Amino acid sequence: MTAPLIGSAEAALFVGDAVTAPSMHNAQPWRFVLRRATGTIELYGDPRRAMHRADPDHRALHLGCAAALFNLRVSAAHHGRPAVVRLLPNASDPWLLAEAAFTGPAGDDEDLAALYPALRRRRTSRFPFDDEPVPDALVDGLRAAALLEGCRLDVPDPWHVDTLLGLVRDAEQREEIEPGARAETAAWTYDTAEPATAGAGTGTGTRRGAAGGRPRRDGIPAAAFGPRSTGGTATVRDFGRARPVAGRGRAAFEERPQLVLLSTPGDAPADWLRAGQALERVLLQATADGLATSMTSQPLEWPELRWPARNPVAPTGHVQMVVRLGYGPQGPGTPRRAVAEVLHVL
Repeated sequence: MTAPLIGSAEAALFVGDAVTAPSMHNAQPWRFVLRRATGTIELYGDPRRAMHRADPDHRALHLGCAAALFNLRVSAAHHGRPAVVRLLPNASDPWLLAEAAFTGPAGDDEDLAALYPALRRRRTSRFPFDDEPVPDALVDGLRAAALLEGCRLDVPDPWHVDTLLGLVRDAEQREEIEPGARAETAAWTYDTAEPATAGAGTGTGTRRGAAGGRPRRDGIPAAAFGPRSTGGTATVRDFGRARPVAGRGRAAFEERPQLVLLSTPGDAPADWLRAGQALERVLLQATADGLATSMTSQPLEWPELRWPARNPVAPTGHVQMVVRLGYGPQGPGTPRRAVAEVLHVL
């Protein structure tokens, strides 16, 4: 029996869950289109929300959009409408990243549906974690989650963790002396006490406070910066460097953070889309397991630093994200754009 086509109400439900995904600087660089005639949802990247200095090839944009795609799959499975996804369905339109049809039999993808409670609990935590080690059994489960999406998750040796921390320091120093990089980060961070400024939503570097008196629904608010590190480099990006906030506290982060590397065999747009889905699957599974997480992309934004970030004792691959795991505060949520702003019905 053929499943009925989804309508705008179901599409809004799925997209409302999809947009809880993480993205670089919380830019939310996605756009969804429901084609009523076919009952399919198309996912587009939004170049207006790209990081042209830190992400010139749009790799991170693909990761964020793919994380949203994975959330859409989770939502659809939870509501009994499993999605059948095609990546890059139209070679002539590079911004059309994926197409999802909802023709699968009800009951498929039960493993995806099981992740649904973690969708809105997942946070990026820029706070210190405890020293308690993550059990091997949980790490093995995260490895399996990445493999299900065609990616690899490696645990770096202690000496390689030191290398990664050095790469983070190097990336921070490079950003400090690169005006374009500093301006881009500042454009996507804000103190909620700042006066409203028109221009939010343009991606032009004028993104301060709110637009037209409305609260911002993207970017990183100061409440989510977390404390400054008192003991050298932390693996979380210090957004307070670009936007100092009065009264921001300090704290000691883990001396040796528990890191994992998400890698792909290739480094083309299709690989990035698989990696973004794997990343979100890992993050949701970690959340379901009671772990706190954050992501470290600074070294991956500089081509000369990205290659040394790979695990040299593992099969050669391309690192797509460094993920920090542990036990600690989940951190506050960051705002999301309204479904009506990102979903278009045709």
